[in-house]
Amino acid sequence: MNISQAVALRIKELLAMQDISQYKLEHKACLSHDTIKSIMKGKAKGVNLKTLIAIADGFDMTISEFLNSELFLYDNLNMD
Repeated sequence: MNISQAVALRIKELLAMQDISQYKLEHKACLSHDTIKSIMKGKAKGVNLKTLIAIADGFDMTISEFLNSELFLYDNLNMD
């Protein structure tokens, strides 16, 4: 899987764990609906660090906590 797909899966996982909606995440992260929608639908070609930090902040966690998932292990990602 690519990094954008891993980010989408991590968002989905955290939304369920924290029992919050995508809309609430968008509001807390100060990101547009289109930004989160494109990530979640796999249409984002990449996710920049600024967006990742905002998403992590929307979940009330650090970027390190957000990335602390097997989804982001090098062997699980297609780096091409």
